[in-house]
Order: sequence, then structure tokens, then C-alpha cells
Amino acid sequence: MSDTPTQIKKSTNYVFGWGIFWVFATAGVAFGPKNLWNFNTWITIIAVVIHVGIGLVLIRALKQNLLAMDELHRKIHLDAMAWSLGIGLVLGCTYEMLEDIKLITFQPEIPHLILTMCLVYVAGVIQGIRKYQ
Repeated sequence: MSDTPTQIKKSTNYVFGWGIFWVFATAGVAFGPKNLWNFNTWITIIAVVIHVGIGLVLIRALKQNLLAMDELHRKIHLDAMAWSLGIGLVLGCTYEMLEDIKLITFQPEIPHLILTMCLVYVAGVIQGIRKYQ
């Protein structure tokens, strides 16, 4: 564990870089088959495998980023992650059922859940920082 500001900044920049890379890979998998390679099965499979690989590297970078933090920052982020996961799980299951039980007329979309989880995470980090100032 290293809690030097330089190490944390380097680790955070590494996560940011892989996060941006993953977003572009996600866009490639989402829009490439239709717009770039006319639903070619093999190219699509390769794109999905690359996407998953980049996602795994991103997860590893996030873990390393947590390990680079001091105990207080790690606690703040883990608490925010717990809220994000919990709310995402509960709301995600509920959101999916709303269409099945005819309380909404549209198909639930995963981006809505992802956005909610991101907002909860950011709010949790902000709340944690304020709590421990």
C-alpha cells in the first residue's frame, strides 16, 4: 500500500485512461456491427472479446487505485461503492419488473441503471468527503 499523493494521482489517471478506453470500446461494440462492419459475426465476436478484456483491465486498475489510497479515502470509496451496488441491485430488479407488471409502457434500458449507479457513487463520495472533513 502506498498513500503518497503522487502514487494516488498516477493510479487515478490510470483508471481514467482505461475508463475512457472502455467507453470507446463500448461504443464500438454498440455501434460497430451496424455502422462499420455490417453485422459480420467474427468481427463482432472479436470486438466483444476486446471490450470484455478492456473491462477486466479497468477493474484491475480500479482495485489498484483503491489499494493506493489511505484508509480514510478507501473507506469513503468503498462506502460509496456499497451504496451504488445496493441501490443498483434493488432499483435494477424493480425497474425490470415494472414493465412485466405493466406499470411502465417502455422497455427498461441498462443505461438508466448505469447512470443511476454512477450518480449514487458520486453522491456517496461527496457525502463521505464532507462527513470526514
